[in-house]
Amino acid sequence: MDITAEQVKELRDKTGAGVMDCKRALQDADGNIEKAVEALRQKGLAKHSKLAGRAVSQGVIESYIHTGGRIGALVEVNCETDFVARTEEFRTLAREVAMQVASMDPQEVGTMEGDGQGGLLDQEYIRDPRRTIRDLVKETIGKVGENIQVSRFVRYEVGSAASPEDAEAASGESE
Repeated sequence: MDITAEQVKELRDKTGAGVMDCKRALQDADGNIEKAVEALRQKGLAKHSKLAGRAVSQGVIESYIHTGGRIGALVEVNCETDFVARTEEFRTLAREVAMQVASMDPQEVGTMEGDGQGGLLDQEYIRDPRRTIRDLVKETIGKVGENIQVSRFVRYEVGSAASPEDAEAASGESE
C-alpha cells in the first residue's frame, strides 16, 4: 500500500514521532491512522524499558494555578539533559502533570513500574481517561528519547490549612 505524505504528516502531528517511524507504522497498519498511533505508542513503551535505568539530573519545576486562584500545584519533572528539558514536548508533559496534581489531589508519585499503590502515575489522565499519567510519561519518553521521572509535587488549596506542626516543619522552624 502506498502511504501519502499527508498521512505521514497527520500521524506525525498526532504523535510527534519521526517521519520514517510514522511511515513504517502506517505501512504496518495498512494506512489505518489509529492502528499506527497505537503501534507507535507501543514502540514508545518499548523504548521506555531501555532507558529506565539512566540517571535524570536535569528538568523543570512547573506550576499550575487553577482558574480563580484557589488551587495550585508545583511539580518537579526530571530528564537526562537540559536540551530535552527545554523542548516543547517535555514542557507540555510537566504542565499536564501539574494540572493533574491540582485536579486530582494525589498523595504520592508512585513508581514507573507500577507498584499498585494508586499514586499520581496510576491515575487516569484527566484529558483522556483511557490513559494513565504513567502512559503519558512513557509516550513522552518515546518522543524525546530520554528517561523521564516525575520526582515530587505539592498541591495547595485555599482554606485547607495544614496543622501548626506541618507549618513549622515546612518553614524549618521549631520551638
